Amino acid sequence: MTLIDKIIEKRPVIVKRWLDMLLESYPEDSRRFFKKESDQFANPVGFTFAKELKTLLEYIVRGNLNDEASSCLESIIRIRAVQDFSPSEAIGFMFRLKEVIRDVVGKRDSLDSDELEVVDRNIDRAGLLAFDIFSMYRERIYDLRVGEVRREVSRLLERANLLCEVPQ
Repeated sequence: MTLIDKIIEKRPVIVKRWLDMLLESYPEDSRRFFKKESDQFANPVGFTFAKELKTLLEYIVRGNLNDEASSCLESIIRIRAVQDFSPSEAIGFMFRLKEVIRDVVGKRDSLDSDELEVVDRNIDRAGLLAFDIFSMYRERIYDLRVGEVRREVSRLLERANLLCEVPQ
C-alpha cells in the first residue's frame, strides 16, 4: 500500500487532527464552539475550516495544487487574515500537516522516503501559496485602513476650514 493510499484511508483522522491543530490558535471557548457546532449558518468559520481542510488534504496529497485547491486555501486564509494573527500563526497549520501525517500514518522508518518527500514538498508548496494569499488579504486590509484614515483627515480639515477645493 502506498503512502497516498494510507493517507486517503486515514483521511478522517488526519483531517480531525489537522483541524484540532488549526483551532489551537483560538481561545478555549471559541475552539469548543467551532468543534461542536456544525451548522453552516450558526458557525460559518468552523464549517468552512472543516469542509475546506478535508478537500485541501486531497489536493495536497495528489500534488494537484490547481485553482480549486487555491480556492479551498483562500477560504481558510481569508478568515485568518482578518483576525489578529501573525503570518506564522495564520499559516503555520499548513506545515503542521507533516506532523499529523507522520503521527497517523506511521513513523518515518515505515514510510517510503521518496513518497514522503513528495508529500512534504506538496505541503511546502501549499504553505507558500497560503502565505501569498495571506499577504494579499492583509495588503487589502491595510489599503482599506489607509483609505479610511485619509477620508477622516480630509473631513476633519474641511470642518476646520483648513482644506479648500483646488480648481482643476
